[in-house]
Amino acid sequence: MSCNTSTSGHSTFLLTGFPGLEASHHWVSIPINLICVVSILGNSIILFLIRTDPALYEPMYIFLSILAASDLGLCASTFPTMVQLFWLGAHELPFDLCAAQMFFIHAFTYVESGILLAMAFDRFIAIQDPLHYVTILTPSAVVKVGTAILVRAVLLNLPAPILLRRLLFPQISVLSHCYCLHCDLVGLACSDTWINSLVGLVSILLSLCLDSSLIMLSYTLILRTVLGIASPGEQLKALTTCVSHLCIVLIFYLPKLGLSVLHQVEKHSYPALAVLMANMHFLVPPFMNPIVYCIKSKQIRQSLLKLFQPKRVDVS
Repeated sequence: MSCNTSTSGHSTFLLTGFPGLEASHHWVSIPINLICVVSILGNSIILFLIRTDPALYEPMYIFLSILAASDLGLCASTFPTMVQLFWLGAHELPFDLCAAQMFFIHAFTYVESGILLAMAFDRFIAIQDPLHYVTILTPSAVVKVGTAILVRAVLLNLPAPILLRRLLFPQISVLSHCYCLHCDLVGLACSDTWINSLVGLVSILLSLCLDSSLIMLSYTLILRTVLGIASPGEQLKALTTCVSHLCIVLIFYLPKLGLSVLHQVEKHSYPALAVLMANMHFLVPPFMNPIVYCIKSKQIRQSLLKLFQPKRVDVS
């Protein structure tokens, strides 16, 4: 629709699947749906294990439980519109629902980024000053960090849907993905969007960019501390404790980097690849995080085995 028929807050947005594969959307959606189901089950199990096993009442696993909760929130924010699009063939999304989905997707993404930073700090303290680890990362300190991350995510994303209401959109706008993203909505507006773009840029700088920079700094300090350890065996043991966290950091940031590169190269030349990268950007981290920790963390594996092992009954 033309911008001559634009409205504010009453537009309808059309979701986009995989361009050129519309006839095969049911088949294409099967692996996506399986990933979502496994993500929900895996993160729910992680939350249950940490909640019920006293051996996991440590700062690292408390942060992991917040990460799992944010992954579940991200799945809940993206999965419904994917089902609506791929299985029901329903493309339409009203403005208010689109703005709400955009808020929750970005908020949960910022929470995950903040928790990854907190976990990097946790690993640094555990390696740098293991004797004072428990006194530094007390339960109250962990709660304060988690609360600060949640408040930051809400405050950084709250202006976006409010400012979107002042923009004029065509009565019908075609989105680039299967869900609503801030940059996508701003690009569809017919009116001046410099305030929205500035708010979005500041939001990203104060969340993803800041977090990734501090994570890199944390690992630089960790590496310097490890190299100061005399024994090669102790160096390897110290680095091993960071493997799980480093894996999920790469899983979280690499799809974002790939999507950014694709947008710079020319996403319109590879529309299906752009949609695939966008889906990986939001679906792969919730899917892989519980798998990585179940494989790499001995405590999680032991807790999982205890969950499925039958309890012995004392007959004496």
